[in-house]
Amino acid sequence: MPLFTNTFVNRLDKKGRVSVPAEYRAELVDQAFHGIAAYSSFVLPAIECCGIDRIERLSQSIDEQFDPFSERRGAFAISILAKTARLPFDTEGRIVLSETMIAHAKLSDRVAFVGLGVTFQIWEPEAFREYDAAALERAQRERDQLRLGAPRTGEGGAR
Repeated sequence: MPLFTNTFVNRLDKKGRVSVPAEYRAELVDQAFHGIAAYSSFVLPAIECCGIDRIERLSQSIDEQFDPFSERRGAFAISILAKTARLPFDTEGRIVLSETMIAHAKLSDRVAFVGLGVTFQIWEPEAFREYDAAALERAQRERDQLRLGAPRTGEGGAR
């Protein structure tokens, strides 16, 4: 399973091309698809990115957790799967972001690649700096909630 860490800032050209960090590309070499899967986040001004195997697991999870004809299943499938694009790497390790993704994340000439473990996000660098500062404050306040190997808890850390 890929592990995306660190944060990188790269240039976005006028055609929407950006080089995916070599460290991230190296994590994806064993994937069935030579590129990334990406969709506009439905909770943040960012682009959610991962390997195709993660999208396959998300699709399976949606199918297993929800009645196939339920509104909940439709909401998740439309919010994630219907918006996921397969972005192949070119010979230089670049991908091409769609105009819709660029507009959603308010990207201009630079983008921040933000490693989140099994996924990563693409942000406008200044917007990410602001989000990062707020996330650091929250992590400092709630640091006692992080337990390695502990069972998952809901939002807020209630057990």
